[in-house]
Amino acid sequence: MSSSVQLFRDQKYHELKGQCIQQRRLFEDPEFPASDESLYYQRAPSGKVEWKRPKDLCEDPYLFVNGISSHDLHQGILGNCWFVAACSCLALRKTLWQQVIPDFEEQEWDPKTPEKYAGIFRFRFWCFGKWTEVVIDDLLPTVDGTLIYCHSNVKNEFWSALLEKAYAKLAGSYEALDGGSAADAIVDFTGAVAESVDLVQGKYSEVISEQMKLFEELLKVHKRGGLISCFIADSSARANEVQAKTGLVVGHAYSVTAVRKLNLGERLTLFFKAEKLFMIRLRNPWGNREWNGAWSDSSEEWKKVSNAERKNLGLTMENDGEFWMTFEDWCKNFTDVDICRIVNTSCFSIHKTWEKRMMHGAWVKNSEPLLNRSGGCFDNETFLQNPQYIFDVKKTEDKVLISLQQEDRRRYKKEGKGDNIIIGFEIFKVEDNRSYRLHKLTVQDRVATSPYINTRNVFLKRILKQGRYVLIPTTYLPGIAAKFILRLFTDVPSKLRELTADKPKMTCWSLLRGYPRRVTQIKIQSAEGLQEQDGSGGADPYVIIKCEKQKVRSPVQHNTTSATFNTQAIFYRKNIDSPIIVQVWNSNIMCDQFLGQALLAASPSDPREQQTLQLRGRGSQEAVEVPGHITIKVFSSDDLVEL
Repeated sequence: MSSSVQLFRDQKYHELKGQCIQQRRLFEDPEFPASDESLYYQRAPSGKVEWKRPKDLCEDPYLFVNGISSHDLHQGILGNCWFVAACSCLALRKTLWQQVIPDFEEQEWDPKTPEKYAGIFRFRFWCFGKWTEVVIDDLLPTVDGTLIYCHSNVKNEFWSALLEKAYAKLAGSYEALDGGSAADAIVDFTGAVAESVDLVQGKYSEVISEQMKLFEELLKVHKRGGLISCFIADSSARANEVQAKTGLVVGHAYSVTAVRKLNLGERLTLFFKAEKLFMIRLRNPWGNREWNGAWSDSSEEWKKVSNAERKNLGLTMENDGEFWMTFEDWCKNFTDVDICRIVNTSCFSIHKTWEKRMMHGAWVKNSEPLLNRSGGCFDNETFLQNPQYIFDVKKTEDKVLISLQQEDRRRYKKEGKGDNIIIGFEIFKVEDNRSYRLHKLTVQDRVATSPYINTRNVFLKRILKQGRYVLIPTTYLPGIAAKFILRLFTDVPSKLRELTADKPKMTCWSLLRGYPRRVTQIKIQSAEGLQEQDGSGGADPYVIIKCEKQKVRSPVQHNTTSATFNTQAIFYRKNIDSPIIVQVWNSNIMCDQFLGQALLAASPSDPREQQTLQLRGRGSQEAVEVPGHITIKVFSSDDLVEL
């Protein structure tokens, strides 16, 4: 087995199967026994439950009959349409379901070698950042000889029922799967990055430009192997109306099985008065109850399209429970969509590849402020008492994907603690040379805030400018302890790492070389009125901030004598009598030109408000004035953990 796969409850599949075959017995799982405790913790199923093996339910059981399909599944008595919808999505992607059902041919029933059957199966799930193998027996709960939970539409096919049992084992019981999110299950099946989009809040049914952006995004995600599900949130004011008028079911998850942008031929363009159709195909996990509006099975639209044209356009339907809608109708009728991206990190790909960093972390309570890591959201005074992660954007601009995932809490449902906590995160542009924790927000820019929501995954995508950033994951309320994983995807390596130290470490060398006595933050906002350097009346300025033996350089601003920099730096100063020097230079191909500088004492008593300083030549504070001035903010403290 690959070292990257961990074993749930340390159960070794091949070892257990070998023992069963040798002893000529069928496997019975002591970790998830065929008993009531595996079924429920609160509400018992109605009827007398009997645990039966597939061979007790039919003569010729198989994992798969005629392969795997999104139409194989039907929901049982559990309220887990979200799980069934996720399975429907999974079945569309062979490379993905083969990760979840490893060595499926070896696990398959073989009538020619019945002695190899031992009543034991294995499945793999992406649990909190690690692939985890779950071993089960094939005793399944039935009432009156019928499977009561997820089952196939073919009586002798059992992959979905066994997969559900493995997932229930991971959650602690079947009842723990009652109510959930398709996005969570898809992430568990694939390790995807999940994004939840509120179609109502985003006004996608009203704003056509946003609707088209979303369509293109879903089209791209689907083409690149991502999985998509959607649902209609409960709204008692209109639930019966929606069901009655459209055939769609409120509070119910649907899997998206196709997204198509169709160029219509001349004949169809005349019929539909449009050159293109934007279409989406969905499947109801119940296998019935379909949409009855435009493009539904017996609608007028289908009558205008011949069978040949349907095939040519790719407007095909596989089975009952599957139906097409226009994207506009979909936006009007559904309230939420879960987009699960399979983020491409392969070096060998024709599509965009991403650099990935993943960190495991925790919110931990401590009464000591410098040790507390459970400070709550931005509104709390203790906000900076959270884990802090630093990363760099190396390009001029980079698209960044961030996923924060809390631990799966379903296993705590029987203790009454199974609800997700509200989580989110903040991103700040910080000093270009910061390497210690933030203690006070002064010159830093708050550049992004994720949604704060009680879902397992919180996602954000942003375009960030070149520089250094601190990302702070938080719970909404302070004082809550929980584990999380943080994933960051960038175009070039980001060097994501946790900030753990509050200030420079005191070592034996500090006695010889000295230890910092003062911390100073500086932000260069702009340089204006600079001397023209070329025939077009412009310059290509940049700034360098020097302190003792350290320096921070800004990016070059092109063709301007009034440049905005927003460059930040922080220095831990040993020699507090030595000034900080801010120099402005002009970038040249051959040799850069010095344009002027300002010297800063940067003492704690200096004003902390924005100030404008005249540029001078090299030398002391009294050096000759030169054209231009800089606008800055400076903060200094002799308490190294104030800033």
